[in-house]
Amino acid sequence: MSRRLIDVSHEIEAGMITYPGLPAPMISDHLSREASESGYAPGTTFQIGRIEMVANTGTYIDAPFHRFEDGADLAGLPLERLADLPGVMIDVTNRQNPAIEVHQIKEPDLRGRAVLIHTGWDVHWRTPQYGETAPYLTRQAAEFLVAAEPALVGIDSVNIDNRLDGTRPAHTLLLKAGIPIAEHLCNLERLPPSGFRFHSVPIKFRGVGTFPVRAYAVIE
Repeated sequence: MSRRLIDVSHEIEAGMITYPGLPAPMISDHLSREASESGYAPGTTFQIGRIEMVANTGTYIDAPFHRFEDGADLAGLPLERLADLPGVMIDVTNRQNPAIEVHQIKEPDLRGRAVLIHTGWDVHWRTPQYGETAPYLTRQAAEFLVAAEPALVGIDSVNIDNRLDGTRPAHTLLLKAGIPIAEHLCNLERLPPSGFRFHSVPIKFRGVGTFPVRAYAVIE
């Protein structure tokens, strides 16, 4: 089989809502092509974009700083937790309710891997249903993952936690253990259960705990 790259991140565009209650990004020109004409040779133009958005936009990575003031921010996340990771795709699309329990994600060896939980919820992306009764990890499932010591945990849902649970156990436990979280993934059905490498590197911002990524898998 030839090498394939599978994009597992959503596109971002102006006016798009990622998480219910958070504002959509605003995208405009800082310098338009027309305005740039006077600064260059005839026929040579450039565009410089301007983007205003919250960090939780599109497919993004949560660093420990997102939850904990003294946790590692995006600049403090080691690449070893974000890039060229051996991947495991866990299919929970046959679940009976939104809660994802330990027995549904139990795998023999998750240590040092990117654990991607395929719920199938990305089919509702940019619809009202995306934010309603969405799949999430239970506290017990998050505790199991922390003990399994993965490099990263991702999910194709609106939140890795139950949005009605203000304690946010999955965020709290995973980020406390230094395990980054990727949310709003997509296209996980295109991945095999294992045998791929996963990449999801955000910009190296200081003092920021979340930022969009171009997440993708490499299948050899």
